[in-house]
Amino acid sequence: MTMPLTRITHLVEAELGAVNETILRCLESPVDVIKKIGHYLVDSGGKRIRPLVLLLTSKACNVQGDAPLTMAAILEFIHTATLFHDDVVDGSKLRRGRPTANRIWDNASAVLVGDFLYSRAFQMMVTLDSMTAMRILADATNIIAEGEVLQLSHRFQPDIDESRYLHVIRLKTAKLFEAAAQLGAVMAHQPSSIENALAQYGLHLGTAFQIIDDMLDYSAPSETWGKSIGNDLAEGKATLPLIYALTQANATQAQHIRQAIQTGNLGDLSIIQEAIVSTGAIDYTMRRAAQETERAIDALSCLPPSPYREAMAALAKFAISRSH
Repeated sequence: MTMPLTRITHLVEAELGAVNETILRCLESPVDVIKKIGHYLVDSGGKRIRPLVLLLTSKACNVQGDAPLTMAAILEFIHTATLFHDDVVDGSKLRRGRPTANRIWDNASAVLVGDFLYSRAFQMMVTLDSMTAMRILADATNIIAEGEVLQLSHRFQPDIDESRYLHVIRLKTAKLFEAAAQLGAVMAHQPSSIENALAQYGLHLGTAFQIIDDMLDYSAPSETWGKSIGNDLAEGKATLPLIYALTQANATQAQHIRQAIQTGNLGDLSIIQEAIVSTGAIDYTMRRAAQETERAIDALSCLPPSPYREAMAALAKFAISRSH
């Protein structure tokens, strides 16, 4: 039985609360919209998965002091900045069942506040006085942006294969998970073997997390998922369920799928969902995510047994069992 997220977060509940306080403090500004963004972040209902990875890894590596709280807030700022920019690019109106920042304010404000979050994150990095941490986060931020550009270049292209799909999500999503896990070891001055193993944990966890996100776009009720079913298809994104379905579909199904990716037209969504189910694409996507989860858990063998290592393994299992 998979450990629920609440039991995982309970181990660092006080720290997650302190991260929220750090977020609000670091977004104090005479600019009204920036202050409002701080409360928007804290009240957004997000899972705080990246800060959670950082905090659990730090605890597992026995990091002392408040540096993990600052680092966790930095990760959330970088992640949120990417979401603000993504929602503008994609024209999204809902995230986690709530209006996106660009819908509440406007596109220009969302982009500029995203820029502010990036720059504030780097200001905070300086206070930690760790060139290694700065290098990891600077590289991660650059690679995430590269992944977003690559994904944009792949839109409306039905011939994207699984390897290219995985390459994109490892850049745009898994990289920040990788950095979060690696930084826990860096702050504890662990040897490179542990640092690299935990980076692999984060990479595979983040990959599994994104694969399941993409699967839920075709299988989760919108009231649970918090966004409209078929959003990825409307944006011309060929994600793993569609990629696999195309390899197994009959000629008629394949034609509908290819045309939908090329145009972003959701008129045949029900036909495409039926094709995804009948070709076993949901089951295949789940298996691929489970393989990533197993690799993430295997990487944790570098750590001594502890409640935090157990929670990190449970978090990997949660990534593929969730419905939102």
